[in-house]
Amino acid sequence: MKIAILALQGAFAEHEQMLRQLGVETILVREHLEDASGLIIPGGESTAMMRIMKDEGLFEPIRQAILEGLPVLGTCAGLIMLDKNHLDVMDIKARRNAYGRQLGSFNTEEEFKGIGKVPMTFIRAPYIEEAGPEVEILARVDGKAVAARQGNMLVTAFHPELTDDTRIHELFLSLVTNQND
Repeated sequence: MKIAILALQGAFAEHEQMLRQLGVETILVREHLEDASGLIIPGGESTAMMRIMKDEGLFEPIRQAILEGLPVLGTCAGLIMLDKNHLDVMDIKARRNAYGRQLGSFNTEEEFKGIGKVPMTFIRAPYIEEAGPEVEILARVDGKAVAARQGNMLVTAFHPELTDDTRIHELFLSLVTNQND
């Protein structure tokens, strides 16, 4: 199994470190989408990442690969990038910077469906304000949807890569494994 990590900007190194801890080979994607079993779109600045993706010719290949079933994990800005207003691959609409500016960042621990309580680090985080019928909401904070799954797409408004808890990444890897079975 080889997981590609979009490495244009943002928290890609932290995802790479988490996957290495789990014994998974990674590829950092900067200019073209490599052959991979799955893709992580990390947190960062969604507007900057979208512009770079388009400039580097990555937008359509990534969008097409996801539409064809490539499992993807989008965290924070990655959640925004998968929504209807950006890559338009997941039936969600994100509210950007929903928790305010950098000073509004916080940590909490909440229930995540199928996993239990998980630590959640929110940094200028979005939340899901609309979700289509095929989207399963996996976690909420203060009543707001902060994690969801639709088919092979998993998103979190928080940064699981900034904690020592590997269960979100393990859930994503199970999607990759099931896709390849």
